[in-house]
Amino acid sequence: MKIAVASDHRGFTVKSMILALLKSLGHDGLDLGPDSSDSVDYPDFAATAARAVADGTADRGILICGTGMGMCIVANKFHGVRAANCHDDLTAEMSRRHNDSNVLCLSADLLGDRLVNRMIEIWLETEFEGGRHARRVEKIAEHESQQSTHLSE
Repeated sequence: MKIAVASDHRGFTVKSMILALLKSLGHDGLDLGPDSSDSVDYPDFAATAARAVADGTADRGILICGTGMGMCIVANKFHGVRAANCHDDLTAEMSRRHNDSNVLCLSADLLGDRLVNRMIEIWLETEFEGGRHARRVEKIAEHESQQSTHLSE
């Protein structure tokens, strides 16, 4: 699977660890920056990764900032992106199982390395359940399309 990975300066070290994990799991991690821990604006990097998921360049994305919240807000502005800010095994699993999340947002400041690794493995391995959840995800896409239509009028 091709996975777009980006961070801000606070998530830079965690991003490097995640890229190594993805490689060890047999995935293709696309490093979308930044290239150092120098201060950057998280919306720029979140947008680049979310756009890669939205346009099909990447199958999924992983974003890391101080809390994960800023990256998540930005990513969810992109058509077709279902970003989830997860903080434990259960939220990572359920974001896939019930919401078919395609972007995982993580905190660099609040989560340890072992937990991050475990959450990513769970998130990558968990399948979307479909069924009643598919109907709900379809409704999200409908709202997204209606919003796009209203903006273009």
